[in-house]
This record gives sequence, structure tokens and C-alpha cells, in this order.
Amino acid sequence: MERVKHGIIGLGWFGEKHCEAVDSIPNMELYAVCTRTESRLAEVAERFGVEHAYTDYNEMLANPELESVSVVTMWDQHVEPALASIAAGKHVFCEKPMASTVDDCQRMVDAANAADSYFMVGHICRFNPRYAMVKRKCEEGVPGRIVSMWARRNIPAWVTTGILPKIGPIVGDGVHDMDIMLWASGLKPIKVYAKTVDVRGLGNPDLGWSMFTMDNGAVAVLENVWFLPDKTAMQIDERMEIIGTDGSIHVQESAPSFAVCDKDGWSYPDTTYWMTARGRLVGALPTELRYFADCIQEGVAPTVITPEESMATVRACLAAEESAATGKEVEIDW
Repeated sequence: MERVKHGIIGLGWFGEKHCEAVDSIPNMELYAVCTRTESRLAEVAERFGVEHAYTDYNEMLANPELESVSVVTMWDQHVEPALASIAAGKHVFCEKPMASTVDDCQRMVDAANAADSYFMVGHICRFNPRYAMVKRKCEEGVPGRIVSMWARRNIPAWVTTGILPKIGPIVGDGVHDMDIMLWASGLKPIKVYAKTVDVRGLGNPDLGWSMFTMDNGAVAVLENVWFLPDKTAMQIDERMEIIGTDGSIHVQESAPSFAVCDKDGWSYPDTTYWMTARGRLVGALPTELRYFADCIQEGVAPTVITPEESMATVRACLAAEESAATGKEVEIDW
């Protein structure tokens, strides 16, 4: 089988997950890795047996054998490597959130639309079968006219200690559920009022609640608490409900059908997004990257998500952060 030669830019925790995912996909080759930290670069390259290792992504992009890249730097550092990769003719998979400003998102959208290569933002929940079913049931008209949407995506405090100095919970996690809400419902948020609470003083608030008014009059609420107790049984407490005039749709991921009880108590390990089975990563992340590789090999642009859709979620969540900062309801300009 021919394999897409893929590189990873950014080798933090999730960059390494990308390496694991690519390494598990039959039609992808983990061809190159890049990070500015030489010790980390050597560690990851040795673990995965990668010959092509770089501290400068421009040098990596100059390699003519490289076909595609994942941009897995911090969100406010996505734009430059993504634009450079597009300019170099590489297919680009950029992790969410797309960028830290709407203007930077627009720059990426414009560059992607002008290029012959493919560009896709990694909204992993679209590859979770439960949320894909939410989309399908909305398309089938199950809820009728949607009047209410709510989503919870909460995680323990210990997970976020090193994250909060870099990004806050509304845009860091709310972007997942806002994307699913927009994708499934076809609605647009036109106004938002949000509140945050800062507990630990780590640079961004520890939690945020956002209430959106949609363009059909429905209300949509995002609950993003990055301060669950450390002994919380699950690493992600995620739920969603969509209620309409004719029916409702519910996703309950927080207490899945797999549970473990050991000497420390109950836990619900992830079996959806990235778990190891038979020595390889399985779940929504490798499925998402496999889809991207398939698109490259088949010469068909990704359609599961467009750059414009990803930008829309950033626009909505940044408006919520503005509301929380100012204490005022913010109109969302489309």
C-alpha cells in the first residue's frame, strides 16, 4: 500500500498523540517530526524511529518527499507554520482551535482556498460516532424546530494546570461543542453572554459558562469547567442535549459502558478518542487522520469540515470570552 509521508510540527503531549495515531494508520508514514526543543525532538524521533527530525519547520517543509503535515503547536502559534506549509504545497491538518484571532483564521481560510493542496482543521468530535449521529438525527428532522441546546465538557483541575497559562476553557473546550451545535443544527449564534470564574490565577479563568442566542431564537449553552476535583472518575465529563418542538437528542459520554474499579476507586477510561488496542492507537483521532490521508490519496478535498466552519466556532467562542471580560452581551458579527 502506498503511504502518505506525513510530518508533525509541535511535539507536546498532543503532538505525540498525533505521532501515535499516524504510526497506527496503514496508509500513512510518520516521515518527519519538528520541535524547537532538541532534547524532546531526539526523544520522539527515537521512540518512533523517525529519520527526518527538525528544529525549524521551514527546513522540514523544504523536503520534497514530505506530502502533508499536522500543525500541533499551541493555538496562538498555528498560523505561521500553517501558512508556510500551504505555501510549500503541503496538505495541512491543523489542530483546533484554528487560530487565536478571527483575522488569523481568515488568513488561513484565504490561503487554503487559493491553494491546490488540502487544508483541514481537526475537530475530532465530528469523528465520534455519537456526535455524527447527532448530526444525522438533526438532518432527519427528529427535534423539529430546535429551541434549546446545551453541552458540558468539563475536566479535572490537574489536567489543566499547565494549559490555563496558554488558553482558557471557553475557546479551549467550548469550541468542540459549539462546532457540533452549528454543524448539527445549521443555526448561527447572533449574541452571547458569558461568565467566567478564576480560581487559581493561572492566566485564564478556570471555568466559563456561555449562553448564546441563535438566529432562530433558540438558546444554546456551553458549560466548560476546568476545575473538577482531581479524583473525578473520568478525564472528560462530556454531555449534550438538543431539544426541539418534536423531539430531543441526548449524548451521555461521561459514564460510558466501560468502567474500572481498583484500589483507588472507580474510573471511566477513554474508549472513544484515543485508546490503545493491539499495540496501536484506535478511536476518533486515528479515524480523523485516516480520513485526511484517504482524501489526499483519492484527490478529493475534505468535506467533513470546511475551514470556514472551523473559523465560525472560533468567532463564536472568542465573542463569549469578550462578553466574560466586559460583563456585557456581545453581538456576533458575521
